[in-house]
Amino acid sequence: MINKRSIYSTRCWLNGKLQPATISFDEGVITSIRAGKTPGAEDFGDNVIMPGVIDAHVHVNEPGRTDWEGFDTATQAAAAGGTTTIVDMPLNASPVTTTLAAFNKKQEASEGKLHVNVGFYGGLVPGNQQHLEELIHAGVLGIKCFLTHSGIDEFPNVGEAELEAAMPLLAKYKLPLLAHCELKGDCQTKLDAFPTSYKEYLASRPKAWENEAVELMIKLCRKHHCPTHIVHVSSAEVLPLVQQARAEGLPLTAETCAHYIYFNAEDIPDAECVYKCAPPIREKANNDRLRAALKNRLLDFITTDHSPAPPAIKELESGNLLKAWGGIAGLQFLLPAAWTAMKHALSLEEFIPLLTEHPARFLKAEEVKGKLAEGYDADICIWNPEEAFVVRAEDILHKHDCSPYTGKQLSGTTRETIVQGITVYQNKKIIHKNAGKWLLRK
Repeated sequence: MINKRSIYSTRCWLNGKLQPATISFDEGVITSIRAGKTPGAEDFGDNVIMPGVIDAHVHVNEPGRTDWEGFDTATQAAAAGGTTTIVDMPLNASPVTTTLAAFNKKQEASEGKLHVNVGFYGGLVPGNQQHLEELIHAGVLGIKCFLTHSGIDEFPNVGEAELEAAMPLLAKYKLPLLAHCELKGDCQTKLDAFPTSYKEYLASRPKAWENEAVELMIKLCRKHHCPTHIVHVSSAEVLPLVQQARAEGLPLTAETCAHYIYFNAEDIPDAECVYKCAPPIREKANNDRLRAALKNRLLDFITTDHSPAPPAIKELESGNLLKAWGGIAGLQFLLPAAWTAMKHALSLEEFIPLLTEHPARFLKAEEVKGKLAEGYDADICIWNPEEAFVVRAEDILHKHDCSPYTGKQLSGTTRETIVQGITVYQNKKIIHKNAGKWLLRK
């Protein structure tokens, strides 16, 4: 296992530019950066050398639902896609991460399975207000809540009263509240009668639900000045709301996911439950606006919201969208799916921060991650953005190989993934394991 290395490419992402440079690292830390090629450096030609991808929205599900996904499979899949850091959501584990005791169990469950770095969010549910401060001191990177049913009965949604109680505490610690923004209301749908119709599933979770929820979160953000983060934006109609909040100087951030910019509702067949997620994948005209918002920096970064489930729970055989678990399995494909979706709208220099520097800043890890700079962690992705590949089920390292990306042609192949100076993935294989560390808020 080589730790001390020097690597060269004609396209190293440094200070916002792709340029020839040699990156040297030792003991997991970048020790020097030199212009051009230095003697003895490994030559990666014109492959892009950049900071490792950071996926700030992942559902790992361990402990308790490891048959859905676990840290061992999730972090290997992440490494295969050039991702060196993931942040785990609090709701799919059993117990859910809403108390210090549950958080400790989750950390214990991840030991010996950190093939990339892993951070954690705590959860806000009715009745756990008194546990939030302990979770904050334990090092969670944010607190997640749902404004509609989460799909997990142990993680119920909160209302305005719970938000009003929690946000002043989070504002005190300057810790973000991450909100799944849907407020259930009336909708015109015949999904009960046509449970395999994607058109009816889309109508069952209209943009209005998301729009109203975002309006509520902005109102409370304005009142409490609590850092507020809108996860997985799918409705382009919320973009003017986000823009106005930013103009006011509110501490509001927002993400979208690779599947909302790669797929379009018009292209999704009926009875294909691998595409089911909440909020749903919407129409192309809507998603074009999401892509434009990434270019304009109105949306801060891109995630996967990786939320896998066993094939039976996804109702792959029945095609019943009413019954199927709602979640996209995409952790391994954040980099190529996002780049494929955005490459005609953004240069590489504009694109790379959406997966590196921007999520690092959101997680308050920008002093050690998200950049290639001396003293930063040697979390590095080496990839070829011009090379295309077709996703094959046998190459997927998630717990289950059912993914909407299977069979799709994506641009951007990962050559090597380096975590804390150790090569975890190289030449389509996991080379070394247990290179990652916990990412905890100081």
